[in-house]
Amino acid sequence: MQEPAITPDLIAAHGLKPEEYDMILEIIGREPSFTELGIFSAMWNEHCSYKSSKKWLRTLPTSGPQVICGPGENAGVVDIGDGQAVVFKMESHNHPSYIEPYQGAATGVGGILRDVFTMGARPIASMNALSFGEPGHHKTRQLVNGVVEGIGGYGNCFGVPCVGGEVRFHPAYNGNCLVNAFAAGLADSDKIFYSAASGVGMPVVYLGAKTGRDGVGGATMASAEFDDTIEEKRPTVQVGDPFTEKRLMEATLELMQTGAVISIQDMGAAGLTCSAVEMGDKGGLGVRLDLETVPQREENMTAYEMMLSESQERMLMVLKPELEAEARAVFVKWDLDFAIVGETIAEDRFLIMHNGEVKADLPLSKLASTAPEYDRPWVPTPQAEELAEVPQIDPIDGLRALLSSPNYAGKQWVYEQYDTMVMADTARTPGLGAGMIRVHGTDKVLAFTSDVTPRYVRANPEEGGKQAVAEAYRNLTAVGAKPLATTDNLNFGNPEKPEIMGQFVGAIQGIGAAVAALDMPIVSGNVSLYNETDGQAILPTPTIGAVGLLSHTDEIIGNEVREGHVAMVIGETNGHLGQSALLAEVFNREDGDAPHVDLEAEQRNGEFIRANRDMIKACTDLGDGGLALAAFELAEAAKVGIHLDDASTEFLFGEDQARYLVACNFDQAEALMIAAGQAGVPLVSVGRFTGDSVKIGASEAPLEELTATFRSSFAEAVA
Repeated sequence: MQEPAITPDLIAAHGLKPEEYDMILEIIGREPSFTELGIFSAMWNEHCSYKSSKKWLRTLPTSGPQVICGPGENAGVVDIGDGQAVVFKMESHNHPSYIEPYQGAATGVGGILRDVFTMGARPIASMNALSFGEPGHHKTRQLVNGVVEGIGGYGNCFGVPCVGGEVRFHPAYNGNCLVNAFAAGLADSDKIFYSAASGVGMPVVYLGAKTGRDGVGGATMASAEFDDTIEEKRPTVQVGDPFTEKRLMEATLELMQTGAVISIQDMGAAGLTCSAVEMGDKGGLGVRLDLETVPQREENMTAYEMMLSESQERMLMVLKPELEAEARAVFVKWDLDFAIVGETIAEDRFLIMHNGEVKADLPLSKLASTAPEYDRPWVPTPQAEELAEVPQIDPIDGLRALLSSPNYAGKQWVYEQYDTMVMADTARTPGLGAGMIRVHGTDKVLAFTSDVTPRYVRANPEEGGKQAVAEAYRNLTAVGAKPLATTDNLNFGNPEKPEIMGQFVGAIQGIGAAVAALDMPIVSGNVSLYNETDGQAILPTPTIGAVGLLSHTDEIIGNEVREGHVAMVIGETNGHLGQSALLAEVFNREDGDAPHVDLEAEQRNGEFIRANRDMIKACTDLGDGGLALAAFELAEAAKVGIHLDDASTEFLFGEDQARYLVACNFDQAEALMIAAGQAGVPLVSVGRFTGDSVKIGASEAPLEELTATFRSSFAEAVA
């Protein structure tokens, strides 16, 4: 088959700039073959090389005594004591999910699960953070239904509980939804598997499902803006098979026990190309591949197609040759492909052979670690305008407006489509703060949360970046967990625009400051740029996934609100309404600054809650919607009314940070006040849980009526 001539149009179609193509000519001293162009395109696109973000990612704190493995591997690894580790990561599947919602979301889940079990960990929990356009937009319903079905379809079949997440709507996502998938697994801390190849002449083994033409060029597509040619990109979306993935996981974990694995890598973005290059580069070795030995499910596949296919449920491994028979037997037993497709070589070469012909011969190290790196020009985000006056409103009317918005209504319609109890270790189902999973066979519990408030980040990227980490810290603290570490999923528009790059830089600076102050290092993550359609960028959305640990189930702060409990707010309330949920939902305004994040207060107040957990019957952090929404949610979950004393709009709906709402018995409330005084922690009584209505000042409504609104509004908007 005749390979196409390399033209400026073909180079541009591969996402390469003319100056990047000039770099390729300089590196190899000749014009590349079509397959070589595809390989450079795959390795140098934004999705695989982080060329616009690397400079700033290096500034993030990534180490600590709890960190076993930080960024750079398939997932991060954190020590949880007793010779055990939690392995976790978050990744985006944004562009594929917009083009083909079901498969885009499903394969996002499949990819993140592979990242975890490739490290030798059995997945125990998943989460997802979803951002869609406004509910009335013509694409939104289709996207929401397809994405939720895809996540549920894959995760439920694979058999991992979904324990949490978030869903938001905003016009900025009309042309570009976000699907961020998180997975966590458990492993023995001395049995973690890494991706660096070692040893010359070692067999390179292909494992799992066969290679097809689905997903060819997917990583390059994920590194470009959308326009009106979007429908043509449908073939670049992969197709997932959760039952094959389940078999692949069991086979991989069994294989790891044979001692045959030298290194192992998931085939994710850019498929065979990226996995082989990363293994070789990390080990300082070259790799030769013989493509006729690659298991294929379609006829007459070219070298280009095989190297760039993103078919799912595949892995690449470097094997101890003397244990080949045992390793092969495992995969034959699980009815999966096992094929030796090449070997490691001493020279710095990436040599691709197909039916005896050289299809690519490139210096391997130049493909990965020396990909172009840009110091993009950036401008700081201008200071937000002063908040114009916000009128006082009837508190029940304000609460009703929040409860009837799909942004703040109950998300049961979403998480009831997910299996949240599979494996029988779920300690708390979604909808009540951080998700929790018991560590099987021990008394320990792991807590999981995912957080960001994009409108804060747009108004003030640095404070918004801090706030995402601080809210994750509070959500873990509110269930009694000590925060351990974080993973980030940084979703932004086109980094070649200085104002977008400025948002990215500001957010990174805020995230870095917060994870350092709160001792929650970033151990893994993903950057998703070019989230724009027709020049319209999404809201900057740096999602933070975080993991916390409780040493015993007795340490869980429950949700045990009872008649007569006192409602108390920990932390200082100034009534910050800039960029608040109330402002957006009631007044259709998005003005003012993001709330200031005092990291010392966050740490002090969080430590106070964990130290005094025995006196607290229920706890939730105060975020979107302020005290009014938090108090309603605690009351609604317990089916008991709430009476709040102060009816001022600022006090009820302000979104000051470092605050929690707690419920406790009257005598414990007194003891908690004394302890707070001694610790220098602001603590005020704001009302009590009683009756069957929500009463705020002189305004009142039946709890049952507000609950009906809260539980039906989301489905009415999207189902």
